[in-house]
Amino acid sequence: MTEALTISRAVARRFLAIRHFLAPPRSVPARQASVMTVIERLGSLQFDPLEVAGRNHDLVLLARIDGYRRAWTDALLYETRELFEAYNKGLSILPATELPYHRISWDRSRVRHDGAAFDEHAPLVEELLERIRTNGPLAAGDVGPRAAIDWYWRPTNQVRAILEALAEAGILGLARRDGNRRIYDLAERLFPNELLAERRPPRDQFRHKLLSRYRGHGLLGVSGSAELWMGTSPGIRTTLGLEGGVSFGAVGRGELLSELVEAGDLLPVEIDGIRGRRFIVKDEQKMLTTAQGELERGADPGGADPGVAFLAPLDPLVWDRDFLRRCYDFDYVWEVYVPAAKRRWGYYVLPILFGDRLVGRIEPRIDRAGNALRIIGLWWEQGFDPLADERFVPGLAAAIEAHRRFGGVRRVSLPRTARVRPIAAELRERLALSAR
Repeated sequence: MTEALTISRAVARRFLAIRHFLAPPRSVPARQASVMTVIERLGSLQFDPLEVAGRNHDLVLLARIDGYRRAWTDALLYETRELFEAYNKGLSILPATELPYHRISWDRSRVRHDGAAFDEHAPLVEELLERIRTNGPLAAGDVGPRAAIDWYWRPTNQVRAILEALAEAGILGLARRDGNRRIYDLAERLFPNELLAERRPPRDQFRHKLLSRYRGHGLLGVSGSAELWMGTSPGIRTTLGLEGGVSFGAVGRGELLSELVEAGDLLPVEIDGIRGRRFIVKDEQKMLTTAQGELERGADPGGADPGVAFLAPLDPLVWDRDFLRRCYDFDYVWEVYVPAAKRRWGYYVLPILFGDRLVGRIEPRIDRAGNALRIIGLWWEQGFDPLADERFVPGLAAAIEAHRRFGGVRRVSLPRTARVRPIAAELRERLALSAR
């Protein structure tokens, strides 16, 4: 067994800030190509349609890219097709060059739907495909509504359900999105034939999907919530050999992880005070050495003044909630699906990163009708004093200003609470100056 490197929690936090392009935040140059720079390191970004403070993937990129614009990612998805949407850890945005390694999700969905929805609704399947072949891209709303059918967790219009199923099976892809309206086209019109024709053995695909989780987070272990590992090993058996000999569930993940370590793709790491072996991507060992060196010299993350970033609810850095508690002493629950009366913080609350520490939470809301970025709530972690480090308030103001510019609104509204009062005047002054 490969001998593990042993590091401290402080080194782990510093390493993650560096490898996540957050040392300092918004340090990646302001250009469309920077979206690919970030995604190629992290492997994939989760897509979530809720747009309270911005879509999840936009918030991930906003924290890392100077002057980030959502149009950059949309162009890469729907114009140049350097990115595509498919299921990885939930619905995700992936590099198109890695499509052959992710089509296992298409193939297994195809088998599942062939024995169910595609057979039960065969006339509608053919009707929709013929419409698209003849008339071009199609949205569910372009077809008259049909009776609802049971679909995943709720009854859904047949047209919408079948279009979703055809996309899950890789028969259709997204031509574009108009807001949350999905417009579908034939996959062969959207991707080069040679890319669609390239086939990788199922075992290689599952191994790549597992590797993508370690690329995303940077320091995952072998356990954690089920959603961390969804799709990285077979969950059901097919009759077409789409398992590649990989065992089911956690056993299969263990087999693939051993292969990744043996091949040198992942390096084992142990963190003082945190049980269980964790793993880094092999090419990032130099970043680990950099993190250790910075802390030994007493240097700030990345050798620059620590900045402030707001982390998306599904940011890869916060995927492993148990690790956040153990390594950062930070308990984060995304409460968007928690009933209002039971929420501890708020509807769409984001962790605040300062340097390499999680120091608080913020609830920003883009109010386009009011032409404002409204900060609904702002909370500090116990023991954190926002005035103790003179660099924090300017960093917070810069992060808020970056969010205001991203939202395309003119002003910022701050909460009038006791937590904000000590820094409110300086924040308002800095934000007023930056908005001029």
